[in-house]
Amino acid sequence: MSSTRTITRERISAVEPRIRPYVRHTPVMRVDMADFGRPAFPVDLKLECLQHSGSFKARGAFTNLLTRPVPKAGVVAASGGNHGAAVAYAAMKLGHKATIFVPEVSPPAKLARIRGYGADLVVGGARYAEALAASEDFAARTGALQIHAFNQEETLLGQGTLGLEIEADLPEIDTLLVAVGGGGLIGGIAAWFAGRIRIVAIEPEGAPTLYRALEAGEPVDAPAEGIAADSLAPKRVGEMMFPIAEAFVERSILVSDDDIVAAQKALWDRVRIIAEPGGAAAFAAVLSGRYEPAEGERVAVLVCGSNTNPANF
Repeated sequence: MSSTRTITRERISAVEPRIRPYVRHTPVMRVDMADFGRPAFPVDLKLECLQHSGSFKARGAFTNLLTRPVPKAGVVAASGGNHGAAVAYAAMKLGHKATIFVPEVSPPAKLARIRGYGADLVVGGARYAEALAASEDFAARTGALQIHAFNQEETLLGQGTLGLEIEADLPEIDTLLVAVGGGGLIGGIAAWFAGRIRIVAIEPEGAPTLYRALEAGEPVDAPAEGIAADSLAPKRVGEMMFPIAEAFVERSILVSDDDIVAAQKALWDRVRIIAEPGGAAAFAAVLSGRYEPAEGERVAVLVCGSNTNPANF
């Protein structure tokens, strides 16, 4: 059955009360782009970077742990960092053992979070795909419950609760810009809105996973490089999210590493928001002019992760 029929508003609405005690309702900040050296127009920033564990991933992690039976062996996840931190945090809160596999590209700030939540951390392999293979082997050997970062029904439903929250906070928006890696975030959000607003994907030039998939008409391998490689650079988008993206994501826009760093600096300098590269990617599209809103268009930008050291930018 297509994910457009299984990842639905009704199921997202049913999940939201289950995870509500464990996740933050994150704030919205309205900014004027004139303060950032751009033509004057308002943009609403949804600050999911202030979520528990430092990113939106906590929503999907708690949805998995609260709706699936967890064996004695606990849970296992592969991650560039944020999903691993979220699973480790959720497991800590709910009293489960967690084992997290991350690639060597994962930054120290994310590794520190995972360790700080008490998970067993295994670092190995150059990229996410290698960490995923190692985690799958671990699950087969131990019986641990595997929690996929994006290609998992419960993960998509959990991330979809962010769409529900954005609509409650910003009922009048026309357009929402969302960063894409494996696509669990934009898949869940797009399933919630189901075409009622414009959803635009933002990706790094070095990791155009959804961009390539939309061109090809199916998920295909893409480069996995660039400054946001730890969070926005799997080899390809998830099979589950792709039909949702085809149906409800208007297009994908690519931004450069320089655009992303400029967005990180601007968010810190102007509004004192710390955003990691993946977290700043959507704002980079507006700041760089790669996304130009129409006259009167009401635009919101999702700032989705903060697991970085500000000294890096």
